[in-house]
Amino acid sequence: MNEEALIQKLKDSDAGWRIRLAEWVESPTVQRVVVGVILLNALVLGMETSPTLMRVAGPWLLAVDFACLIIFVLELGIKMLAYRLHFWRNGWNVFDFFVVAVALAPGTGPWAVLRTLRILRVLRLMTVIPSLRRVVGAFVHAIPGLSGVIVVMFIFFYTMAVLSTKLFGEAFPQWFGNIGSSLFSLFQIMTLESWSMGIVRPVMNTYPWAWIFFVPFIIIATFTILNLFIGIIVSTMQELSMLPDSKAPGAELRRTLQRIEKDLASLRIQLDQIDLPPPGKENPNQKK
Repeated sequence: MNEEALIQKLKDSDAGWRIRLAEWVESPTVQRVVVGVILLNALVLGMETSPTLMRVAGPWLLAVDFACLIIFVLELGIKMLAYRLHFWRNGWNVFDFFVVAVALAPGTGPWAVLRTLRILRVLRLMTVIPSLRRVVGAFVHAIPGLSGVIVVMFIFFYTMAVLSTKLFGEAFPQWFGNIGSSLFSLFQIMTLESWSMGIVRPVMNTYPWAWIFFVPFIIIATFTILNLFIGIIVSTMQELSMLPDSKAPGAELRRTLQRIEKDLASLRIQLDQIDLPPPGKENPNQKK
């Protein structure tokens, strides 16, 4: 459920001050401020990784980081106050809550490791900028179509890993000594990262016929299965871009008006086909 739908829920419940509060926090001005704070926070978190900058301006950087966190907490607090339970019906709000909650973890003790996840706050750009949300939404929408490709890819990789272990494991245990090593080596070959001089040619020095195994594997894994992933995602994004925005405010009203216009056009055609007499004259076909 998007922000427009949440605000419509508030209007249906006749919560006046909550409606005004939700419209204010979702307004373009406030969202631009939030984007600016996210970018500033990302810059500060990157600067905190530099020992030199931390020695020179460490307290200032930590203060800016804390101020950004306060702004994020206030924003989420206002949304939760306005939407109440409806806040959790929006997946983007849940994601924002998780990212901000991680930053509130204690800096010492067993929870200190969660402090390293503060950089996840940069991912809030995906929840604020609509274009990025559409890209993520298209990817999530493509997951059902990708599941079949993933299964095919797993079966193919497992088969080739077992085969390569049997063929090359004795001479090259560092690459094909067991099923795990073979899977990792085949994944490296699929990415075309140092596959020739790093793995394939040394294997071919011992087994000159090894190209019969590796060439079909690269063609199928890299140029076929991998491109299926890209094709499905691109196709899904094109389909979503061509669909009307069914969640936009007034979309249902527009569809209703379009149906009424079609019915009126059909009725007008039917009326034109009826041979009505001029005013003041009787229809000769009318029985007396």
